[in-house]
Amino acid sequence: MKKILLTFCLLLAALCSQAQTRKIQNRPYLDQRRFHYGFLLGFHLQDMELKNTGAIDESSGEQWYADVDTYSPGFSVGVLGEVRLNTYLALRTTPTLHFGQKTVRFHEQISGRDSSQNLKSIYISVPIDVKFTPPRFNNYRPYFLAGISPTVDLTVKKNRALLVKPFDCYVELGMGCDFYLPFFKLIPELKFCFGLADILQKKRNDLTDKSLLKYTSGLESASSKMIVLTLYFE
Repeated sequence: MKKILLTFCLLLAALCSQAQTRKIQNRPYLDQRRFHYGFLLGFHLQDMELKNTGAIDESSGEQWYADVDTYSPGFSVGVLGEVRLNTYLALRTTPTLHFGQKTVRFHEQISGRDSSQNLKSIYISVPIDVKFTPPRFNNYRPYFLAGISPTVDLTVKKNRALLVKPFDCYVELGMGCDFYLPFFKLIPELKFCFGLADILQKKRNDLTDKSLLKYTSGLESASSKMIVLTLYFE
């Protein structure tokens, strides 16, 4: 994630540094519109922070620890709606579908045995963000944003080692830059999302194989995280 952030910042700085002299502005009256619409395409990485209890299973004497050790890039698609509040502030919503997955690795402390579970997720998120934008210079306009994003996971599966709750709410922090092209506006953006809820389902009435309870009992909580790299077209 640090490499992605560094690459994005260097690219943004390099592009903006080329705009130190005044040039002809593309679409000069675009920002005067009260309402803005568009669509988005992007990639993301899903993560989950697991808090282990270190509990020892009474029946087997096993002590299991869990962690997310594999990240697979996911795909994001959605639409953009933005309301201009004033010259520097806007209220934005971007209903989005996130298709991705993550792998949880379980390690037994005494015997050294390993097990894993692949968690595939399709998230529906409806972020509500406040966007702060400095004055435009030539055809560039960087911005920062912050907001919340209620999210639903459509692919929660039961009778597995871990069961997560379908509902969550993220805090979002991000930055990007508006690039005014001759026929449309292109907006690359990097956003960090931190889940507020404990999504670990501790009551496992769904399990038919009770031996899987040892994985849940070894965990105290689980929270989601996500990093999203998006291109908006407006």
